[in-house]
Amino acid sequence: MIFITAKFQVLPEHADAWPEISREFTEACRAEDGCLWFDWSRSVDDSCEYVLVEAFRDGDAGAAHVNSDHFKAAQQKLPGYLAATPKIVSQTVDQDGWSELGEMKVD
Repeated sequence: MIFITAKFQVLPEHADAWPEISREFTEACRAEDGCLWFDWSRSVDDSCEYVLVEAFRDGDAGAAHVNSDHFKAAQQKLPGYLAATPKIVSQTVDQDGWSELGEMKVD
């Protein structure tokens, strides 16, 4: 799978509204056939920073994602709400979902 984590520094005046601002894009991405997950979290240290954790089944699904109409629309819309270019880590990993964190096993 393609595993991606991206950090978005949202302009302070738009930080509280970011979930709504990005909602249409988020819902369209989650509906993609090859999307395994697409989840936003807000930093506990910086209220203007959102972290996106997303995964796609394989390279073809990732390519379909970045070539989709909703991705292209987001490229036009979302930067206007950002303070900086998002930072990203993208890796191909040999698994198809989450593994348990054995060091914190809950019985």
